[in-house]
Amino acid sequence: MRPVTYSWLAVVLGVTCAAIGWLGLAGWLAMAVVIASVSMHVAGNAIGTRLGETTDHDLSRLRSRVGEPPVLPPPSRPTRLEQRTSLGRLVPVSAGIGAVCGGITGASSLMMLTSSSVAGAALGGVSSAVIGGLLGFLGASFVEIVRTSLREALAAER
Repeated sequence: MRPVTYSWLAVVLGVTCAAIGWLGLAGWLAMAVVIASVSMHVAGNAIGTRLGETTDHDLSRLRSRVGEPPVLPPPSRPTRLEQRTSLGRLVPVSAGIGAVCGGITGASSLMMLTSSSVAGAALGGVSSAVIGGLLGFLGASFVEIVRTSLREALAAER
């Protein structure tokens, strides 16, 4: 290996030892899992984008290579999940309800269970509202997508 590689290895090892000393082993492992998850998400997105761009979508060249036209099924109407459509009114309403419930729960918990100031409780309430809104959005969008896919599957069976 080159000396630069050894230098980077020493830096990574030093940062890892410092993180273990500062966060503890469980905190360091949690940090490693989060970093690995974000890295794999970015890598998957890059690979998917590259594969989508390099895919040959020209069927006329495929026909000229084989000699006979390929048998393709008739084009079907795109489903609602294949199109860019709104998720409906349920999602913003439940995100708002989740934000309000999260903010109230977070601020009141900080005021009653800890000796936090009003400013600290307000900041904690805002943080809890963001998390509650995110959970409300995720739950409602999951329910809406499952409901839409079941409706389309039942309509396709008929």
